[in-house]
Amino acid sequence: MGETRTDLYAPIHHGRTADEIVARIERLILDGVLRDGDRLPGERDLARRLDVSRPILREALKILETRGLLVSQHGGGTFVADIVGQVFSQPLIDLISRHGQARQDYLDYRRALEGMTAALAAERATDDDRAHLSGLIAEMRAGHAVDDYDRELEADIAFHTAIGESAHNIVLLHTMRACYRLLSEGILLNRRMVFAAPGAHDALLLQHEAILAGILARDPDRARAAAEAHIDFIIDAARAADRADDRARVSSLRRIHRDDSSSDSCEKS
Repeated sequence: MGETRTDLYAPIHHGRTADEIVARIERLILDGVLRDGDRLPGERDLARRLDVSRPILREALKILETRGLLVSQHGGGTFVADIVGQVFSQPLIDLISRHGQARQDYLDYRRALEGMTAALAAERATDDDRAHLSGLIAEMRAGHAVDDYDRELEADIAFHTAIGESAHNIVLLHTMRACYRLLSEGILLNRRMVFAAPGAHDALLLQHEAILAGILARDPDRARAAAEAHIDFIIDAARAADRADDRARVSSLRRIHRDDSSSDSCEKS
């Protein structure tokens, strides 16, 4: 996560005030270096590393808690708050999960968003970013090789999130994280359903590799096209699965009707 963890809380050399500490930690959260659920070092350790007094540190942490960026657990430490999940309110999540058209809208949105993000990543990714993306594809391949869907799907989510980080656009980064929160929780799309489509398992891996290739080649157009093709495949797979589910539902209703009709006929006899 980020560069070197020991650099996150380097000493504050000028203006050792609560405001300086607040600004430092806010920036780490804004840049996506500190993520929701990350635990901050203990008070004594953090004060030492920042080279500030503990009263000043406590004041800064209190400000951050008041702003909803940190949460403290009694006796359990201080953690980064879940601010990503709040991009989509729970009532909105509940609403769109109950209406089928929402999934299509979600995929249309993802197609545009992911194409733009991949193109920016191709332009802006650092050496560290490219190495991280390559490592996630290697993890995806490893899961694929042994048919470990959970491992592969986890790497899939991490890969797309890392592309968002590699685009180096703060608003885009947090939008992507919120978008993938819905996906990882299976709210708008059952990823296993897509994996189960004929030929999908191998095709999805190749699509992710194509996105990586465009980013590594620093070719924005190639990266964008690969990302859009990936979402197009998911859209087609989701539609095919919906059609299959609908056919199964109708067949089941017909069978029930036949059974009921047969039972009625027997009773009349």
